[in-house]
Amino acid sequence: MTILQIRTVPDPILRRKSRKIREVDDAIRELAHDMVATMYEAGGVGLAAPQVGELKRLIVLQLPEEEEARILINPEITRRDGEREVEEGCLSVPGYLGTIMRSERVKARAISESGAKLRLVADQIFAQALEHEVDHLDGILYLDHLKSHEDLVDLSKLEEAEHQHDFEVEVEDEGLMKSRGEKRVLIAGDLTDGVADIKDEKILEATEKDLERLSEG
Repeated sequence: MTILQIRTVPDPILRRKSRKIREVDDAIRELAHDMVATMYEAGGVGLAAPQVGELKRLIVLQLPEEEEARILINPEITRRDGEREVEEGCLSVPGYLGTIMRSERVKARAISESGAKLRLVADQIFAQALEHEVDHLDGILYLDHLKSHEDLVDLSKLEEAEHQHDFEVEVEDEGLMKSRGEKRVLIAGDLTDGVADIKDEKILEATEKDLERLSEG
């Protein structure tokens, strides 16, 4: 199996509508299995053919509770029930996470890689993944479901903001400074009720001033 290149925004192919597959042949099965391998490599839950540059109505899904990936050809959602708020990301929109609305439960039909007709009833993560990947086949991204730009989070900025709260605290370690001339520095995170979480520690060479202060004590 081949690991395929995942197309990312603003690649125009992600905005084009995919064509229905007329015949499930070896070429389609090979593409499907390459997509599964690519999805695994990228750590995704699902992948649609347009995301690897193929305008074919083909998706693959890997649900957490299932051992094998699902290969769905010409998937079509026939019914949607309920609505729930979810956090959603996409391999074609790396580094971002959005809050959107998805159906609580969906019904769908598709064809398996062997050509068998399938009837699907999905809820929770299965329904969400199914809607997400079928959207891709119609040139729709989860970004199109955002109610406002505030519902989209840049994960790199979020991580940067978290690190900005870290600070270092020097701890006078008499044993270290006397035996090896070193001092201990703790790296603390955010304060909770006035108490900082210790995230890490490091040992640094003690300065002459540190050693003088210890001698004076």
